[in-house]
Amino acid sequence: MSDTDSFIDEVSEEVRRDKLYGMMRRYGWIAVVAVVAVVGGAAYNEWRKASAQTAAEAFGDAILEAEGIEDPQARIAALQGIAGEGTQTAILNLLLAGDSGDVSADALGQIAADASLPDHFRHLAMLRLAQMQDDAGSLDEVRSLLAPVVVAGAPYRVLGEEALALAELRAGDEAAAISRLQALLLDDEATTALRRRATQLIVALGGTPEAS
Repeated sequence: MSDTDSFIDEVSEEVRRDKLYGMMRRYGWIAVVAVVAVVGGAAYNEWRKASAQTAAEAFGDAILEAEGIEDPQARIAALQGIAGEGTQTAILNLLLAGDSGDVSADALGQIAADASLPDHFRHLAMLRLAQMQDDAGSLDEVRSLLAPVVVAGAPYRVLGEEALALAELRAGDEAAAISRLQALLLDDEATTALRRRATQLIVALGGTPEAS
């Protein structure tokens, strides 16, 4: 390689280096901002996780403390005083529904009507409301209430069918109740305990349980 070629190569390399430094001076701040954003985002995410865990622990502790109160009215007041949102509110309302009275129906009604909640919360509330119905409640009202609960694939479908059978029995339609209970005996999703209850009720009504 001649001295001229070597000189040209050195000049070209120097030019490239100057261009690189120039680009770094001009656009280097973008890389700095990107690094800061990544590090800051990671730190915020960890803070958010820690805050969520702390809040969840505080929520759980408050519930345990409230559930430890023996006096029903004081327990209800303590549960109502716990702040929650989303599924936490649903949990609180389900706990409130553990006590009888209008507060239970109101709490369950809020869950059942909240379309933003997962089905297993809403359907459980609907099921509990149906179980709370007395002779004053009409069969059509119970059927309407449990309509979403007894569809195929619903989380509490078989329990909903049992609740419907009991509602039919309260309404005086023993034939419909026995037929529904017989179907539960053959239902693969029915638990042993549910089949046992269905069998006992069928026998009590004078029917003959079908073999599963």
